[in-house]
Amino acid sequence: MCRRSTIVPSPSVVMRPKPGPPPPPPETKPEKGSKEKGKQTAPIPEPEPEPEVNEDGEPVEPPPKTYTTKDKFEYFKPCVQVEIDPLDKGEAVTEIYIRGWKIDQTMMEIFQSCWPPLEKLHTINLWEAGLTGEMLHLMASFLPLCVNLKNLILDGNPVKEENFHELIGEDSIIQNLSLRFCCISEVGARNIGASLGTTKFANTKLLSLNLSGNCIGDEGACHIAKGLRLNRNLLSLTLSSNKIGNKGAAKIAEALSRFALCHEEVVERRRLMSERGSPDRKTLQREEAHPPPSRRADSKDRPGSVRSSGTHADTKKTREKPSARKKEPKGKEAKDQEITKGGKKEKEDPKGTQKKALNAPKPKKKQEIASQGSSSQASMVTDGAKTIGMKTKDKKKDKKPSATELEVDVLEVINPLMEEADFIDGELMIAGNRVLINLNLSRNEIGESGLQALLKAVQYQTTLTLDSRSSGTGLMRLCLTRNAVPADNDILKKITDHMIAKDPFYKSPVTPDSEQS
Repeated sequence: MCRRSTIVPSPSVVMRPKPGPPPPPPETKPEKGSKEKGKQTAPIPEPEPEPEVNEDGEPVEPPPKTYTTKDKFEYFKPCVQVEIDPLDKGEAVTEIYIRGWKIDQTMMEIFQSCWPPLEKLHTINLWEAGLTGEMLHLMASFLPLCVNLKNLILDGNPVKEENFHELIGEDSIIQNLSLRFCCISEVGARNIGASLGTTKFANTKLLSLNLSGNCIGDEGACHIAKGLRLNRNLLSLTLSSNKIGNKGAAKIAEALSRFALCHEEVVERRRLMSERGSPDRKTLQREEAHPPPSRRADSKDRPGSVRSSGTHADTKKTREKPSARKKEPKGKEAKDQEITKGGKKEKEDPKGTQKKALNAPKPKKKQEIASQGSSSQASMVTDGAKTIGMKTKDKKKDKKPSATELEVDVLEVINPLMEEADFIDGELMIAGNRVLINLNLSRNEIGESGLQALLKAVQYQTTLTLDSRSSGTGLMRLCLTRNAVPADNDILKKITDHMIAKDPFYKSPVTPDSEQS
């Protein structure tokens, strides 16, 4: 495809380099008692080759064993590094790495036709690839076609348009997105925050977002916090080295603890509550849009447009009429209805007395009764098993999931605006995001006021976890190192002490008392 697009030379596709295998274990020396056996079985050592000598007569250093060397500038030639699934006979590509060479629009169009057919592709890493806004737009259009794509890493790609939000739109399937050192400013942060969550749309696929090393600032942090208000899917957010101060930290803390609804959110909440109060509204709208076909339309006697001329009273009379009695047979009909038994013809007895007398069992011997009783029980058991088996088979064949059963299996996603609210000081307050478990705000410009807001947010989340209304564990890791406060700050110590108990990776130091116990 590169040759068709007049790309010469075309980049080579190579395996991603990996460290070499570990050195072999040292040879074990034979024991003292087995010297004679060792002398007999020991192979003859090969003579060591003579060391090579250069022009000056000095020995040449042998090639290294821990790494490989390449020709000059070969390392900088464009290539596509891939990882291949070892279980699929080395044919299925799972990861693609392109690093340090510029991708133009033509090459991106080639990737558009090559990447979607790779069914097991789950990671794409484009590091310092010189991406543009048009390329990002093109990637956002065909990346959803990569069925198993989960990780997208675009570190070191500053884009003038800052349209990174298109990668996490409504059709996105990306779970982990890394945009480190992409020069994202307040404009890009606003678009990313809107893609995380609004009153009309919320991303339900993205789990991890890394925005470290950008220029988001306080205003950009406010937009990210606004997206966190209504997002209930993101688990990890990294905002380190983004020049975020107290204002941005306070907004993020507000989104995590409790916040007041704005006018747009209040209107959307009322609309959702009205729909929740009348659940049949959607079904009525569907029936009005697609009415069911009439039964008379399929009948051949008269068209569906013709209506019956009878009134409701006439139909009521016909329902109230008693069913006509059966006429007694006369003449030949009576003879035809005679029952023949043993060559004799007998007329039907309306009371059924003759039938009872004929069908009455005759007295039998004890042996016959016992044998017949056991055989009848066995036949009843086998017949019952057959009927049960037939019923279960018929049920399995005829059983089909109805529409209501399918609707029950689908988990209903609760909108955050539908949570319980408190009316405080003329504002409607609801609990914030408790789904986010990892937040990194290190290497920023957060002072004591921002740390105080984060401390209150963490404490409020802890109280909510004890409440039945809580939906999530809240923050479990909060990194605040290297900000505008010293390491021995009292507020920072309170936050670290509070988060240690919630950190799943924290291990308490071993003390001598615990060792003795």
